[in-house]
Amino acid sequence: MQDYEHIFNQLVKDYSEQLWWHVRRMVASQEDADDILQDIYIKIWNALPSFRGESGLYTWVWRIATNETLNWLRREKVRAALRFTSLDDQLQHRIEADPFFSGTAAQRELFKAVARLPEKQRQVFVMRWWDELSYEDISAITGTSVGALKASYHIAQEKLKLNLSEVDVSK
Repeated sequence: MQDYEHIFNQLVKDYSEQLWWHVRRMVASQEDADDILQDIYIKIWNALPSFRGESGLYTWVWRIATNETLNWLRREKVRAALRFTSLDDQLQHRIEADPFFSGTAAQRELFKAVARLPEKQRQVFVMRWWDELSYEDISAITGTSVGALKASYHIAQEKLKLNLSEVDVSK
């Protein structure tokens, strides 16, 4: 138990900021990111004794974080449908209403455009662009081929270019 506690504490120390930003970029809200990160740490703590080292610890942690975030997004999508709204609209509203958002108008529009991407494209874009992960690492985390990831990333970039070209950030 002592070893697991030490490893867990080191994981939290080494990856907290990166994980928080990874989640934050996917869900668009600081409060939601905080809640999801707690769930991620609980999942990591509970799964740590069964970690077999078949993948790198970094990849394993990122896979847990990504899966927990995607599960949260799926639950939110169902909740949104029950309210006769879309998750995209909710995420964009959260970005607009977030009192902790400290970026420029252009950055806010980028976050909103990313929130409009389909789940897989958003996931790949966040991991590649913001988290600066290699396609090989993203492949290990998601279980998707490198070729498919490159295609998803390219399509995401094209959609973002199109969406952002229509935005006036001078407001």
